[in-house]
Amino acid sequence: MSRAFLVVIDSVGIGGAPDADKFFNDGKPDTGANTIGHIAQERAKSGKGLVLPLLDGLGLGAALNLASGLEAPDLGAAPLCAWGAATEVSMGKDTPSGHWELAGVPVPWDWGYFTDEENSFPEDVIAKVCEVAGVDGILGNCHASGTQIIAELGEEHQKTGKPICYTSADSVFQIAAHEDTFGLEKLYDLCKGLAPMLHDMKIGRVIARPFVGEPGNYTRTANRKDYAINPPSPTLCDWVSAEHRKVYAVGKIGDIFSMQGIDEVRKGRDHILMDHLDDLVNEAEDGSLTFANFVEFDSEYGHRRDVDGYAEHLEWFDERMSQIIPRLREDDLLVITADHGNDPTWFGTDHTRERVPVLMYGVGAKELGHMAFVDVAASVAAHLGVPSQGEGKSKI
Repeated sequence: MSRAFLVVIDSVGIGGAPDADKFFNDGKPDTGANTIGHIAQERAKSGKGLVLPLLDGLGLGAALNLASGLEAPDLGAAPLCAWGAATEVSMGKDTPSGHWELAGVPVPWDWGYFTDEENSFPEDVIAKVCEVAGVDGILGNCHASGTQIIAELGEEHQKTGKPICYTSADSVFQIAAHEDTFGLEKLYDLCKGLAPMLHDMKIGRVIARPFVGEPGNYTRTANRKDYAINPPSPTLCDWVSAEHRKVYAVGKIGDIFSMQGIDEVRKGRDHILMDHLDDLVNEAEDGSLTFANFVEFDSEYGHRRDVDGYAEHLEWFDERMSQIIPRLREDDLLVITADHGNDPTWFGTDHTRERVPVLMYGVGAKELGHMAFVDVAASVAAHLGVPSQGEGKSKI
């Protein structure tokens, strides 16, 4: 039986979202945001260029032009596989919304948010954190960059034992704690104990953000764990699992889908995840789905507005994937897409509302045109011979 590999390069948007004016960064609408397009332009200005021979050959530049009308420097190859641009309908530019919809299930509710940038959390939420953690207060209680707030409050956290709690423009409650002095399992237990209360408030994720090190030299570890609200209905993972096929989750996919319909999880930083994906090309069972997320485009470079870092990570991904693709089986399907944008040239530090590329290797060269996120799930299901339970339409 055929296999499918669905790879999400987190935040790699291509501009052009028709409703970008309804989403904001630092008080300014996302209209005009274009993650790939603006990175390519900035790299061209600096003389470095953006070298993505594989992704461009699969149709990235063509999808970018279709989505936003932009002809980006260094991205003009004639596509050698199926390519298109997908538009999201869920009213969020966040990880669960994007991934669930790519897996066939748009979000049917409005997410809850902590909108106040200071003193962000209600007293009952703070009280619950203190109860579960056995502490008499929290640190943070604000909108913040994860790395910055650890640098600012890490030493006080280690001295007092109080967890660092913060949020952003996304529907998230994040808790940072030192793996050694606070304890990794204690952090996980805290997030798990708090999650039901916040999920009832339609807060999408409670995120454990462990770190290590000493004052002035703190580093977040790869032991992040997301406690996400359950998808509202069966997703592509469940569709495949229901047919007694194996589903492999690479990266944070298991967390995003609350392990529903997932058999095996492989985690680590992006370079480790690429090794896992490489291994699964050899090891994945016939008829299986491998669903992967590479998060560092978003977490390390998009939110930090690091254009060069983002570009270099794209080039790393391109080179590694060029080594993997030749080893795919003749009847395998590889889909490379994204869940939202995070334009490192844009205002603020939050995600940007954008269309995303859909690059399909294994079905011949053709233009897929504009498509819905849910069409990705329907296409993967069709390739695997699995009944689609969503509203998407197969493009293969």
